[in-house]
Amino acid sequence: MSIATPSAGNATHPPQGLTPTHEQIVRHLRHASAVAERATLLGHHPFGAILVGPDQESVLMEQGNVDTVNHAEAVLARVAALNFTSQYLWSCTLYTTVEPCCICAGTAYWANIGRVVYGMTEARLLEATGNHAENPTMSVSSRYVFDHGQKAVELIGPVAKVEEEVLRVQRAFWAKR
Repeated sequence: MSIATPSAGNATHPPQGLTPTHEQIVRHLRHASAVAERATLLGHHPFGAILVGPDQESVLMEQGNVDTVNHAEAVLARVAALNFTSQYLWSCTLYTTVEPCCICAGTAYWANIGRVVYGMTEARLLEATGNHAENPTMSVSSRYVFDHGQKAVELIGPVAKVEEEVLRVQRAFWAKR
């Protein structure tokens, strides 16, 4: 698992608050993976995201993938921004099965979600899906997106303990497409 150094904070973006434990990270990523599997039962791609409150325990929202434009993380971040203050969201954590693409990282950034945790990299997703017309991955890391903003979103991932589980779900889904 790689962990980015969190922001020291400033007047508009204080430190993210409580840091999730490794046990919380693994549990919440497995929850996001269950959301991804549920999305496949609805005919959607296997991506899932959850938003956890500042206490690092309370699951505030969950979202499966909708389509190629409405990714789980982006939809979740947009709805969260409509329902919570930006100050509150800065102390929340978005957990997602796969590293957020540039759409999702940008939407989390603009929603002011202060921490993002993912199970598997976008590069591993490309290995699992190949050059699939339904999943044209981009070689733009979420770290790159966050590093080009004016606030330090904490990024944690990939998480080795769940990476193979996430990869298994992806491979099973894309093998049937």
